[in-house]
Amino acid sequence: MTEPTSTAFERARTGLWTSLQKHLALIYQAETTFAKSVAFADSFPFSPALVEAEPLAEYQQQRRALRDLFTDETAQLDTLTKAIRTKGYSENEKKQLYLLLLGYLDIAASVFDRLTTQVPSGLPKDEELEATQARFERTRNFARLHVKGIAGLLGS
Repeated sequence: MTEPTSTAFERARTGLWTSLQKHLALIYQAETTFAKSVAFADSFPFSPALVEAEPLAEYQQQRRALRDLFTDETAQLDTLTKAIRTKGYSENEKKQLYLLLLGYLDIAASVFDRLTTQVPSGLPKDEELEATQARFERTRNFARLHVKGIAGLLGS
């Protein structure tokens, strides 16, 4: 027998779904713009010395924009994950919210991975980006843990 779904949970799930759709639209827009800015490259890492100044400047601007979006999204996702964890929803309801969130996280990861794969050679280490990546992965792993449960991770 399934538990009755509360009105508050329905609102939360609908709100989360709507919010994630808006965030995905932003991410897809940033991905499209970034992809256009790096269209000059045949392979990665590319040599910045072989790129004209204007396309290189556009690439750098779009990379910064994507990086800033990644940082902002990660902070919001971390807050959202904590909010889901502390709400008084049943475990099954929380699992549904984490499943929505995990789908978004997996899609977002495929876009944000461009920050480390579509790069120029000799790119200096970016500690803030590395910290954001670690925080994003912790959030994603936390959501995955709550979707699968401890028993699912242990193979039971």
